[in-house]
Amino acid sequence: MTFDSMWDTRFSNSEYAYGTQANDFLKQHVSSLKANKVLTLAEGEGRNAVFLAQQGFEVCAVDASIKGLEKAARLADKHKVNIEFIHADLTSFDLGENKWDSIISIFAPFSQTHRRLLHANVVKSLKPNGVFLLEAYTPEQIHLGTGGGNDISTMITTTQLKNELTGLDFALLQSLKRTVIEGAFHTGEAAVIQAIARKSL
Repeated sequence: MTFDSMWDTRFSNSEYAYGTQANDFLKQHVSSLKANKVLTLAEGEGRNAVFLAQQGFEVCAVDASIKGLEKAARLADKHKVNIEFIHADLTSFDLGENKWDSIISIFAPFSQTHRRLLHANVVKSLKPNGVFLLEAYTPEQIHLGTGGGNDISTMITTTQLKNELTGLDFALLQSLKRTVIEGAFHTGEAAVIQAIARKSL
């Protein structure tokens, strides 16, 4: 099964696999984002993109799953917001250069090799003073079983993240355990990394 078909299967049910409410960390720190053009990575079924559009951002959402993006478009229609949806594989998608005011990555499950390349592209594609906001699982999550699958290579430490985001200055970088309630697949105590970083002028 390919990466995109795996997620098409996950998103094929009528219910939203990760719920329809935005990620808590994103909601708590939305004021840290720089307006106006925001890119959301591995957006899935649209919950975070819809929230950002409701806050007045101009949102572009990218995901490899067409099924996920179809549900995201329905969610956007339900809330009467406009979002640009792009069906693309983020391991090869061109994010552009000096293009985005803010980029969002919420529990994006990429292997270490693909993630390093993606994060290098994130740095390049942010405008000067642009903001990158991320929440992801740390390797400790593998023992908790409350989301994130069983591939430890898709999980990340603070040291790895700092090394992968050379060129960004961290306003916040922390590892912690918190309760995550996001649909059927992210529920319970979780080991996460949270980061807010800004590109140098």
